[in-house]
Amino acid sequence: MIWYTVKTAKFLYFYTMPVKTSYKENISIALQSIAGNRLRTSLTSLIIAIGIMALVGILTAIEGIRKFTNDAFADLGANSFTIQNKGEGLNFGSGGQHKAYQPLTYDQADRFKKTFKLPVLIAINLNVTGTAVAKYGNQKTNPNISISGSNENYLITAGKKLSFGRSFSASELEHGANVVLIGDEIKTKLFKNEDPVNKSLFIGNNKYRVIGVIASKGSSSFGGDKFCVIPILKAKQIDTARNLSFNMTVKVNGPGALEASIGEATSLFRNVRGLNIANPDDFEITRSDSVQQELSSQLMGITIAGFAIGIITLIGAAIGLMNIMLVSVTERTREIGVRKAIGATPAVIRKQFLMEAIVICLIGGIAGIILGMAAGNGISFLISGGFVIPWGWLIFAILLCTFIGLISGYYPAKKASKLDPVEALRYE
Repeated sequence: MIWYTVKTAKFLYFYTMPVKTSYKENISIALQSIAGNRLRTSLTSLIIAIGIMALVGILTAIEGIRKFTNDAFADLGANSFTIQNKGEGLNFGSGGQHKAYQPLTYDQADRFKKTFKLPVLIAINLNVTGTAVAKYGNQKTNPNISISGSNENYLITAGKKLSFGRSFSASELEHGANVVLIGDEIKTKLFKNEDPVNKSLFIGNNKYRVIGVIASKGSSSFGGDKFCVIPILKAKQIDTARNLSFNMTVKVNGPGALEASIGEATSLFRNVRGLNIANPDDFEITRSDSVQQELSSQLMGITIAGFAIGIITLIGAAIGLMNIMLVSVTERTREIGVRKAIGATPAVIRKQFLMEAIVICLIGGIAGIILGMAAGNGISFLISGGFVIPWGWLIFAILLCTFIGLISGYYPAKKASKLDPVEALRYE
């Protein structure tokens, strides 16, 4: 009898608090109710967590991929464009090029460089191979070193900097000297802590003197830092087996001059190629940011798909939460009757059940954010991306959980607030 009296007193004290309720008290009551139905609450929170995990995980991974592509294309240089043989660029969904076009010769590239009148920097480039081996003493690299030839404007047009040494001199370019700029990874692999400048190494079957080391761009750049650059005429001399096609990178002074420069370059290079007005262009001009923009549009589609998957899952979770709250109202009908009998208003009852639904959603949401961050960054690391915290999407996820709690809890809370206290007290 004494135990029953104490239990009743505790019950009356606890459930009369919300007559003059505060948010802190409502959260306390919600947590007490959740603790009393742990299995049911855990399953509901798990559904919400899965939805949030899908949403945050996919969006985190996409942010990581976007950061990776931004870093990867940063070394293409800002405010620049490339002129190359048609069909050699990246083509998304076009099925590739089937028509063979005449290669861009060195003479055409050199003539273009000398006759282009606008204030730009032009680098003439030639990709020689991507499977070379570099050797120094008894050290050698894997057969994954790319060799390319270029001129004095290579570093500026490619957006690269030197960490050691210097660039090509006019004499070295004119005579096609056996000198080379090496990437940071080659320096680390072959020279360890030595200064490589003015030391000789073999790349393929040719011996070169190192004159500079290009600063690291890291794994985000295409090919990492496993590349070397030689004078353009030397590249032309060592690659005589193929029908060579050169390309040119043109860097303008600012974004405002980019469109005008592209138009002028198109007109001039048509003349260089000997095209009359009836002939279409047989070369491509690609802006440095065009591939990045194409990839960004692809990522936008993936973002929308990921968002849709997460929202669909959360709609299912919202329905489950509403059902749980309706069951909770039914089970606690007598409790609601007691609270109304001692003065709790419908607004207080409604606020308590709404707060309970929001707390359940937030528990699931926080768990989903942690799991989503782990999954998303796991995917980001797989593609050599860095750790990403998409703060905007995390705040959105918290607000979304709160909104789902309000929507799912509104009808059960309204139903609870409208219960007749006399009928509620009779409920068993």
